[in-house]
Amino acid sequence: MDLSKGHNWNWSLGSQNAIDTLAITFYLLLVLGLGLWAVMSSSRATIKDFFLAGRNLSWWSIGTSIFVTYIGSGHFIGLSGIGASSGIAVGAFEWNTVLMVFVLGWIFIPIYLKAGVVTLPEYLRKRFGGFRIQFLFSFMFLLVYTFSMISLEISYGAMFLKMIWNLNIYQTTLVLLTVSGMYTITGGLTAVVYTEVLHAAVMILGSVLLMSFAFSEVGGYEGMAHKYFHAIPSVISEGNWTAKPECYMPRQDALHIFRDAISGDIPWPGLIFGTTTISLFYGCADQIFIQRCLAGKNMFHIKSGCILCGYLKLLPMFLMVVPGMISRILFPDQVACVVPSECLKYCGSRSNCKAIAYPKLVIAVLPNGFQGLMLTTMCAALMSSLTSIFNSSSAMFTMNIYTLMRPMATEKELLVTGRFFIIALLAVTIAWVRIIETAHSKNLFEYIQVAKSYLTPPVTAVSLLAIFCKRVNEQGAFWGLIFGIVIGVFRLLAELAYGLQTCENSIKCPMLICGMHYLYFSMFLLLVSLLSILGISLITDPIPDKHLHGLCWSLRNSREERVDLDTDIQWKRFPNPPPQEGEKEEPLEGSFVTWSRIMLGLCCLAPSASLSSSSEIIFQAEALAFIFPQMPPGAVRACRSFEAIQHP
Repeated sequence: MDLSKGHNWNWSLGSQNAIDTLAITFYLLLVLGLGLWAVMSSSRATIKDFFLAGRNLSWWSIGTSIFVTYIGSGHFIGLSGIGASSGIAVGAFEWNTVLMVFVLGWIFIPIYLKAGVVTLPEYLRKRFGGFRIQFLFSFMFLLVYTFSMISLEISYGAMFLKMIWNLNIYQTTLVLLTVSGMYTITGGLTAVVYTEVLHAAVMILGSVLLMSFAFSEVGGYEGMAHKYFHAIPSVISEGNWTAKPECYMPRQDALHIFRDAISGDIPWPGLIFGTTTISLFYGCADQIFIQRCLAGKNMFHIKSGCILCGYLKLLPMFLMVVPGMISRILFPDQVACVVPSECLKYCGSRSNCKAIAYPKLVIAVLPNGFQGLMLTTMCAALMSSLTSIFNSSSAMFTMNIYTLMRPMATEKELLVTGRFFIIALLAVTIAWVRIIETAHSKNLFEYIQVAKSYLTPPVTAVSLLAIFCKRVNEQGAFWGLIFGIVIGVFRLLAELAYGLQTCENSIKCPMLICGMHYLYFSMFLLLVSLLSILGISLITDPIPDKHLHGLCWSLRNSREERVDLDTDIQWKRFPNPPPQEGEKEEPLEGSFVTWSRIMLGLCCLAPSASLSSSSEIIFQAEALAFIFPQMPPGAVRACRSFEAIQHP
């Protein structure tokens, strides 16, 4: 059956059906009801309740929540599109993450639990002392990671909704964000996780259904494996221009996961080691993964949740990548188009139309009624990813940035701040839809995967050495991280400026800068970051063991009491003595001290980690008094008074 005939393939591929409309309406009401039930049935009075679900999550909720967080609309459309163009190798990216989830549950989470933290930057502050590495980690997550994820989900989710039912993207996104925002703002992580369990069930059911219908159209796996290599577009030339064969012919290694180390689009050494470099980020440094594990009832539930997530991570190869290949078989002229005018007609892009592989399959093989289920699946994917981003970003901002600006903030104030930050993110996301509507985002999934290869290795290096090498200190971690980020950003900006290499256009970026495959570059960047962190740490003072008990792998079972390097605790507990006669009383806390501490750290005047907490406070106060002559004289005097009390 030629499914490409009888359909007017354009931006609006389907038509609304009463059953489909009823299905999506019922699902949105069900999600809202479940979210509000979670709000009413759980405590939300403390930071632990709001950001860590009261540390009461069961293994099944942990595993499904971690899985659906990163299986959003971007994965459905991005993985199927890459599968359509190059085969199954991209599915191994998800398989590689399985091992890293186990690393998270068995190695890193026990250390984070002993540290008593909510976010990774909090752990780094305890591990290294000082605030600048905490601030840098938080800033990177919020600015780079969060907005890249929001852009990906909104872009591909909007594309799917418009192609299936020609829905108004702005209005539809507003409805979805309103529903998800109601329970995310009020219920915190508990409401987010319970609704994600529902999202996971719908996503798996819908995608399994589509996969089954798709395989039936091509005669099962054997039919797919044979027909894929004959899925060639009929139009390969325009005027005097003819596309290169490698641009429209299916790759001969499309059914191979391990490909040539030099000529392969995903070389096998890069797949094994380069992808592991990226996956390690999820296993030790990703806030969304960490937050859900920290919310577990105990280590049994945490480890069991990681095992469940590992099994679920095996599914995207079959539920997303392979259906993309089948879509190319059924619609080679559209999905595999190479002539710019043809691609522009089918999907609005002049380069390629692989991003429409999954939506085309939904319309072509599913009967009315089931299309509503798939639209529900995509809404579930979009909502689960966005609510996870909102909650984790709120925790990151509240616990790591707002506490720097307001060190005396009460728990109630922090809870209010967290909720208002979610509202701000919702507003930004709604505004972002207008930008996404006019952007050329067909290759956004590939760009973000490449960007992760350039930005995550330095973060991974710091996280690994913080756990496994107690000799690493704050100076080494901070400057090694900066060095790695600078190299990664330089490569990223170069590729954005010159564009990614395609089969028609050879790379314009100088070979010295962009010649290395992005997976190889991630391996190189991790090695450079590790060596720079270790090198700087070895030529600077070490952190005494008394500050590291329970924070490093070698001292994880130490029973000695740890002396925190967390200077913020001292500033919060620090009494401001009454002013002397003739001296005006000025409060020590406030924006002046907060931003002065930030400037002090960024000016490289942070004291050695070997100093006692009280001596460090005196150092900071005297250094600030030197930089800022107008600094209140009571500040330095108060610090010295504190030192006298601690060391009479």
